[in-house]
Amino acid sequence: MKMRHTLHYKVAVLRPLVNWAYFFHAWGMNGKPEQQRLQLRRDAEAMLSQWEARYEARAVFALFDAGSDGDDIVTDEGRIPLLRQQHGGNEPDLCLADFVRPLSSGVADTIGVFATTTDPAMAQAGADPYASLLAQTLADRLAEAATEMMHLEVRRHYWGYAPNESLTTEELHAERFQGIRPAVGYPSMPDTSVNFILDKLIDFGSIGIRLTESGMMMPHASVSGLMLAHPQARYFALGPIGEDQLNDYARRRGTTASRLRPFLQANLRND
Repeated sequence: MKMRHTLHYKVAVLRPLVNWAYFFHAWGMNGKPEQQRLQLRRDAEAMLSQWEARYEARAVFALFDAGSDGDDIVTDEGRIPLLRQQHGGNEPDLCLADFVRPLSSGVADTIGVFATTTDPAMAQAGADPYASLLAQTLADRLAEAATEMMHLEVRRHYWGYAPNESLTTEELHAERFQGIRPAVGYPSMPDTSVNFILDKLIDFGSIGIRLTESGMMMPHASVSGLMLAHPQARYFALGPIGEDQLNDYARRRGTTASRLRPFLQANLRND
């Protein structure tokens, strides 16, 4: 491990990075009258103002010397087995390990592992059903904003591969920066049990995250994943995979296919 850091962010710092497009999407506001959207935004801003002196979000991350070995990323503290697309078309089948320099090159690469979360009291701050839902969706957005801020600081300073980066909030939301930060549970890494591996690497509990038996994070308003810096790294959806890959993945994880099957049920082909 090159370094491990814990960061704390006040709501006032994260507020400018809230992605309101995703907030409105969570409320099903696409296509709704503008007046409804404006009222919802006003209510959300008022809640954020109340939170500024009360709550914070936290992030923990570490940078590791790493290299790829097939579909695994190998760090100096253990392996992170990953999954590869199996769409069988003309396009290459991608794996996140493709964006890390191979171990066989003899030159070490670097990856980041991260987790962010919010104060649990945020999501429980609503006094009625409307305010409760508003609090939950705002907590989710602040966890994502903390991830955005943490990744920005990593690129500019801690990892430092983009020290002169200067992007607007809109450009950050459009992911115009170099590299990617694939999150656990999202299309490139749908297996939430990967959280058990990442937790061992950076200790989610140090910022108050605990994992359920299914690998879900509590508080719910939490994000975890990897940071990859390759200039050509891009997001992709894993899509359907076969039993052959499930079995190989289980072998690389040191467990059984039956144990991993529930985590990947939505991605398994019905051949």
